Amino acid sequence: MTPALPPLAVSLGDPAGIGPEIISAAWARREHEGIAPFFVTGGAGVLSAAARACGIAVQVQQIQSTSQAAEVWDEALPVLGEADHSYEPGTVSEAGANLALHSLETATKLALSGEAGGLVTAPIAKSELAKVGFTQPGQTEYLADACELDRHDAVMMLAGPSLRAVPLTIHHALAEVPKLLTRELICQRARIVASSLQHDFGIEVPRIAVCGLNPHAGEDGRFGSEEAEIIAPAIEELQAEGFAITGPYPGDALFTPRARSTYDVALAMYHDQALIPLKALDFDEGVNVTLGLPIVRTSPDHGTAFDIAGKGLADPGAMIAALRMAGEMAARRARRG
Repeated sequence: MTPALPPLAVSLGDPAGIGPEIISAAWARREHEGIAPFFVTGGAGVLSAAARACGIAVQVQQIQSTSQAAEVWDEALPVLGEADHSYEPGTVSEAGANLALHSLETATKLALSGEAGGLVTAPIAKSELAKVGFTQPGQTEYLADACELDRHDAVMMLAGPSLRAVPLTIHHALAEVPKLLTRELICQRARIVASSLQHDFGIEVPRIAVCGLNPHAGEDGRFGSEEAEIIAPAIEELQAEGFAITGPYPGDALFTPRARSTYDVALAMYHDQALIPLKALDFDEGVNVTLGLPIVRTSPDHGTAFDIAGKGLADPGAMIAALRMAGEMAARRARRG
């Protein structure tokens, strides 16, 4: 008999955003959606108030250890620890940012120690966190640092029912992207992606399609040389190693329904090249998953949505998808041993 997995740790996100309400809504739908047990690190009062404001039927119970999460899971949403804040949806504050950072740090430590089976992060406001000591560009980079990895070894993948896409460069100005693209970067990240799709997603031979950088993938050098000088040589190197990888393809054609049926993941050259099609296709079910980490980490692929927080308008679909994906990944890792 397979032993029960540790519960997932969920960070609260910014308490003024939609994180608390979509977490509460996910717990309320736990049985219907097949969500693995989880607990939230801090914010019991915020979660209770958000659920009341949005008409979500949730009983919140504070716990003092991760082992208690399973004991209360069927009847209440477990919240670890005493850290809390007043619930003021849409109103960012230093105190709220401190709670968000404390929750993220606690949840990460528990995932790294094995007390949590994986980590699911609710949306944060990076600019607010920066005011209280958060020095990374985003949570992906934060987790790479926490896991003592080179940031290039933590790979962001956006995943939904219709598409998986990986931006090879992330939080950089568009003007910087051509300078950052290298053959080594493409090969390194493609190897990490292929390994993760095999081990965490059960895809035996992942099919990888690679976007070009320029219009029409450069059109034989008429619109840029990066395809011929950087991207195509990287693809050839990976093909020689046995990877099922093809390209470079024009970015305006790679995300059509017919094209998507030919690959398991698309490698994009920059942030918006990956995120625009993912959000257009799967906004309410899109998941941000970090590949290459020693821990499982997923997140809903949307922001804090301060403008609708507390109004009962937020769709919990992406949080539910992130929780389900984290549970499935943790189970696969446990089976591998």
